[in-house]
Amino acid sequence: MLSSSLAGLLLQVGLLAGVQPAAAQTSGPQPFDLSTISLTNSRWMDNQNRTVSYLKWVDVNRLLYNFRANHRLSTQGASANGGWDAPNFPFRTHAQGHYLTAWAFCYASLRDTECRDRAAYFVAELAKCQKNNGAAGFSAGYLSGFPESEFAALEARTLNNGNVPYYAIHKTMAGLLDVWRHLGDTNARDVLLALAGWVDSRTGKLSYQQMQSMLGTEFGGMNDVLADLHKQTKDERWLKVAQRFDHAAVFDPLAAGRDQLNGLHANTQVPKWIGAALEYKATGSTRYRDIAKNAWELTVGAHTYAIGGNSQAEHFRPPNAIAGYLQKDTAEACNTYNMLRLTRELWPLDAASTAYFDFYERALLNHLLGQQDPASHHGHVTYFTPLNPGGRRGVGPAWGGGTWSTDYDSFWCCQGTALETNTKLMDSIYFHDEAALFVNLFTPSVLKWAAQNVTVTQATDFPAGDTTTLTIGGQPGESWDLFVRIPSWTTDQAEISVNGEKANIDTKPGTYAVIQDRAWKAGDKVTVRLPMTLRTVPANDNPNVAAVAYGPVVLSGDYGSASLSSMPTLSLDSVRREGSGGLTFTATAGGKTVKLKPFYDAHGINYNVPADDFDHQQETTGGFRGQDLPSVPNVGRSKWGVLDLFRNGTLRRHDGLSKAKSSLLIQIRTGAIGLRDFLFNYTGSPGGSDSCLRVWRRTRDCRTPGSVMFSPTVDSKMGENWDSDTTGLLLCSTRHQSHDCTAREEDPRLADGLGEAADVQLSQEARAGSGGLKRPRPEARRPPLFVYADSPERIVP
Repeated sequence: MLSSSLAGLLLQVGLLAGVQPAAAQTSGPQPFDLSTISLTNSRWMDNQNRTVSYLKWVDVNRLLYNFRANHRLSTQGASANGGWDAPNFPFRTHAQGHYLTAWAFCYASLRDTECRDRAAYFVAELAKCQKNNGAAGFSAGYLSGFPESEFAALEARTLNNGNVPYYAIHKTMAGLLDVWRHLGDTNARDVLLALAGWVDSRTGKLSYQQMQSMLGTEFGGMNDVLADLHKQTKDERWLKVAQRFDHAAVFDPLAAGRDQLNGLHANTQVPKWIGAALEYKATGSTRYRDIAKNAWELTVGAHTYAIGGNSQAEHFRPPNAIAGYLQKDTAEACNTYNMLRLTRELWPLDAASTAYFDFYERALLNHLLGQQDPASHHGHVTYFTPLNPGGRRGVGPAWGGGTWSTDYDSFWCCQGTALETNTKLMDSIYFHDEAALFVNLFTPSVLKWAAQNVTVTQATDFPAGDTTTLTIGGQPGESWDLFVRIPSWTTDQAEISVNGEKANIDTKPGTYAVIQDRAWKAGDKVTVRLPMTLRTVPANDNPNVAAVAYGPVVLSGDYGSASLSSMPTLSLDSVRREGSGGLTFTATAGGKTVKLKPFYDAHGINYNVPADDFDHQQETTGGFRGQDLPSVPNVGRSKWGVLDLFRNGTLRRHDGLSKAKSSLLIQIRTGAIGLRDFLFNYTGSPGGSDSCLRVWRRTRDCRTPGSVMFSPTVDSKMGENWDSDTTGLLLCSTRHQSHDCTAREEDPRLADGLGEAADVQLSQEARAGSGGLKRPRPEARRPPLFVYADSPERIVP
């Protein structure tokens, strides 16, 4: 089955790269329905249970208060809520759509009838509100907790009370759609279609210019929910309405691959990108695909913290600006929730790549799992996740910040998305096509795959342990392939066995291991072992500022109640694991012993995630402490970092240059200075006098994934694959030179010639072919460590 499953996926990706499709794109692995997957005892299930407890406790009539009051119906004696659902809050009733979705997920995954009944009651009451529009003075189909006149002010660009009306409408529509989809509730269908019709009528009267002007105000994922409604109904009307919400000011740069996110409100943008992904699947327009994929790559590659979250004070900062923005108000949870939704939409378009679910795992495990307070019976959560030295969850501004949510006085956006996160934790563990099962996440769970008449039970203590076991049950019939993600963070010793016998299959990190065309039997056991090691996750703008991780788990220092005035310096060589059954470590930081534990468990303490410097100045060979590199024939073990070469725009002498056999190839990214990829090619004799480094800037035409670039040596001319306007920068070491290494061509976009040269980041798998390098995906990154050889087939960081 390998040829039909994997080869078909690769062919699909190749075709999409070069041809403008004329039809909707629906191929690729598909998710299972929530009803087919259940969690088993684990930290994941604990989070789910706390959220479900709240969903079954909260007073539904209080949630209906603003809808009823606005539509001139009795509030039935219910109390009003506080926070973002208070009667005077501008976009009140935005949160209720999240509750509808979470109740629907709860019923779909658990068959919990109380959640079903709450959703059905809520929708029935919304229908009454909508039917009273005439008496309330509203147009047919309108449904919200604030007056319809807010939309007239929005269209006239005179709305100045802080309301974001379509943002709230989007949440209500999405909740109604989920209740219709998962409960089969016809009331939800009718209310949703009437509200969507109101949106069509309202926006259909606006010119393109008026619509684009209006889109300057946050509108959530209106294109997303309307494209999803098109998918549900097959009615082209809703796709046309969705496309009215295509925000050109955001979409145009992304379609061209330009990062113009700096200063934009982050969670305003991500839902639009999800909409673009759905619009691509509906239309086949590669422009939509490029928008969504470029947005994902730029955000993950240049705007994401070690824990997988992004944004500071809700806004994107300059590309690669990470170390300078470690504040109390980092990593708004909504952004991560929506980035995971985007990831889930994009992966089937490139299902041979593990980069998407490497990121998904990273963000879900290190950010959203720990967003919830494990001491709260109702699953209260944070808005931001502080990443400042000495940060602490549950401490911050009253409006959000790091504080915990409450039962009735918060209703933040991040509280709403957390309800959804923790009622669908199982939705991305497994995917399938007609003859293949894909295992993307390592979570204790049971899958019922009706099409193959099998169950798959996954048992694991991951990430505390490095092994997961998949047991086949039921009555297997036809043969099918099993794809297992081998994460980029594991080692070359990853292995898979079937019924105790090691499988002779490729388990290279950053690939999918495939058990091909097997006739499965009940009782078959597949054991997956993914060895974990300590590693660092450096900040893009300062590789000396890095988080420490063990496998996929970001670790944090436990500082109890002590305050930190600055980022501590940690010696990576000092990190020691306590025992073998958990994820507790000790290390020396700032001259003192500190306990390290998973960041998702950092509750009730002051913590520190990134550490500074790693004693960098104390070792002449540079690099990060404790990062042993793989042995390379005729080279031996050595390590050095970009910062050892660059100091204020000049190239310093470094031991690594004199130890190199003859050549060194490096690929780096320089998004912090508005450029893209560089190739470094060092050519010189070992210990000789001609140690020079030449840097060539790659032009945009050469940036497509998979393109092979040839770097010229000191004496050669440009390779034929280089664009004619490529800028060359010749840098020289302080050693004596036999070549004239004094001249250099300066790029005018580089302040003071090479003054920004330290803002670089090494990519991970710079694969070489015939002396060239291929551009890797942005997720696959490691610290700037290099192995060098005479004729390297691969540059191994």
